[in-house]
Formats: sequence, C-alpha cells, structure tokens
Amino acid sequence: MRQKKGLDLNRVVLLGRTFEEYVRFFGLKPNELRGKSVLDVAGGVSSFTAEANEHGINAVAFDRIYTMSHEVIRSRCEHDLEEVTRNIGNREVYRWDFYKSPEGMRDFRARAYRKFLGDFVSNRARYVAGELPNLPFQDQQFDLTLVSYLLFVYEDQLTSEFHKNSLRELMRVTRGEIRIYPTVTFEAEPSQYLARLRNDAEFSAWNFSEVETDFEFLRNSNRFLKIVRK
Repeated sequence: MRQKKGLDLNRVVLLGRTFEEYVRFFGLKPNELRGKSVLDVAGGVSSFTAEANEHGINAVAFDRIYTMSHEVIRSRCEHDLEEVTRNIGNREVYRWDFYKSPEGMRDFRARAYRKFLGDFVSNRARYVAGELPNLPFQDQQFDLTLVSYLLFVYEDQLTSEFHKNSLRELMRVTRGEIRIYPTVTFEAEPSQYLARLRNDAEFSAWNFSEVETDFEFLRNSNRFLKIVRK
C-alpha cells in the first residue's frame, strides 16, 4: 500500500477558513454579492457566513456539526487544529506561498473558528444543521451555493453515488450558480468523480467549467468548479 502524500485523514476534520480565503479560492467579488442569498454547504467552523453578513451578503451555513453545542465544537476545533498543524509541515503536496508556515496557517484557522463561534452563539438562525445529500431548503432558494473541502477532496471516503446525490440537491436549491473547491483530492490528484458528473446525462441542463484562481495551498488546487444552468 503506497504511503499517502497528503494528510492521512480518516474523518472530516473541523478546520475553518476565513472570508478572505473564500474570496481567493472561489474567485468571489464581494461587492457583487451584496443583497444576494448565498449558501455555504459543509461550512463547518469557517467564518465566511459571519463575515459575509457583515459585508451585506445574506449568507447561511449548512453542516451536520450545528447540532452540537459551541463548547463541544470549540473542543473539537482545538484538537483538530493542533493535530493538523503538527503533521502538515513535512507533506509534499502543500505550497506555503500564502500561509508561509504551519503556524501561519494555524493563525488563519484559529481566527476563523473563533469568529464562527461568536456568530454561532449570537446568530444561530444562520447555521442550519443537516447532512448531505439532503438539504432542507426550498427549490432555487439561493443565488450562489458554495462547497469547500468536502466533495472531491474526500474521494476515498465519500462514494461516487454520494457525490451524484449531493450535486442533484445542490442544483435543486440553487437558482444561480454552484462553486465547488477544490477539484482535486487530498493527494493533490484530479478527482475521478468530476468527469463522471460532468458527463452524466441527468445533469445535461447544466454547464460545468473549471475556473482558475490565484490561490494554491494544496498543490493543483488553483481552480474551482463552476456549475450554471444552460
């Protein structure tokens, strides 16, 4: 069995990203999103929803962890962040241009989850609990739906059927476009599921395209998948 190049993750870890990181890896233009409805699927402990609302964006986050208390989430965040920071520095699949070092990455992750926790306590309605492939939202409810670091990256844990069923639901609740980042696995290799979904006859009413961004931490992750109705 070949040794993994990336982190050996046997579960989905709680690592939050900031608004700045979302803007970079999704190629977002915040001014154009003011007043728009945005769904952050598998938002976890990212601070995007909290910060987006401060920018006048009507953002909602969805994740299974929102059934937990903020004390339990905080404990898991600190554990997962320490574990990842300790093990990530010697992995060949990461580029350090943006974060500079594991400690620099840790600062972003800590800032994200602390901002999230404050908003989670004070604005709980923004955080909807649930689990893909089922979304408890109305048809075409959102102008933009975002999914980061869940689909494709956890390819070895989430099946092709799960990806297809999840994408079907994302399409149902989205009236504008869907953006998924990244399109590679944690081994920095192209996901085998992407071509299957792109060529699936069920999704023929949608255009799939990969859009380059100026952000690349996990190698080969300098693009997101953009899905829009034809």
